[in-house]
Amino acid sequence: MELASRRAASLLAVAAIAAVFLAGPATAVGKTGQVTVFWGRNKDEGTLREACDSGLYTMVIMSFLNVYGHGKYNLDLSGHPIAGIGDDIKHCQFIGVPVSLSIGGFGNGYSLPSNRSALELFDYLWNAYFGGSKAGVYRPFGDAWLDGVDLFLEHGTPADRYDVLALELAKHNIRGAPGKPLHLTATPRCTFPPSSYLGRAVATGIFERIHIRIYDDDNCEAYWHLAWDKWTAAYPATRFYVGMTASEMTHGWVHPKNVYYDVAPSTQKADNYGGFMIWDRYYDKLSNYTSMVKAYA
Repeated sequence: MELASRRAASLLAVAAIAAVFLAGPATAVGKTGQVTVFWGRNKDEGTLREACDSGLYTMVIMSFLNVYGHGKYNLDLSGHPIAGIGDDIKHCQFIGVPVSLSIGGFGNGYSLPSNRSALELFDYLWNAYFGGSKAGVYRPFGDAWLDGVDLFLEHGTPADRYDVLALELAKHNIRGAPGKPLHLTATPRCTFPPSSYLGRAVATGIFERIHIRIYDDDNCEAYWHLAWDKWTAAYPATRFYVGMTASEMTHGWVHPKNVYYDVAPSTQKADNYGGFMIWDRYYDKLSNYTSMVKAYA
């Protein structure tokens, strides 16, 4: 009983400390100019370097690490050659565009059914993509050190321990220089409250930002405004980005005029509004969507 109490106190302390580093105060009102884009879902979207050099985005999230939780790991970047991505990451960081890795995705090859599996995933991520090194752990991007982890969870169970993963990441949030944070983000559908496996994670209070997807969901079309208000009120220390699709063919696409007249003014009423999230670089390159809406972010 005493051990359990000490463990609970330790987790609370970690959450409190991590919140200072990862989330920070949410005081922005109105436009921020921040636009995050997902990259890695189509080999014809161009290189990571090209996305960063476009001047359109303030963060790029690579997707996805789509297999984990059972001792096996797989990075799926839709046929992009891995060679050279490490240099592209460093280039993006040099020009001020952080690069994160999203875990999860649309497949069925991932889960975190126990504390142990969550800690094993942390160990893999830290040694393969961040500041660690370990014999037998391949670093696909060489010595490039990513800027964060995003949770893009399309399925899960109440047993999944993404909260344990988040807290462990929070303990290691300092990279090359003192005070350099690890960006911890999530990209859920707009439904509120979130599923238990994600809800338990974001309830730690250590997520810097959450990207609320208002597309590709029949329910969202009718009530995303209400869901947005609930999300932003529930987690006041977290920045919220409104997630939109750049493809006119995707359900829930918002015309740029409606971004100006509805989405931007509605979401920017929240004190913890953060910016826009665009899905994804391939569609954005075809449609120039971000070019049309970036001024409203």
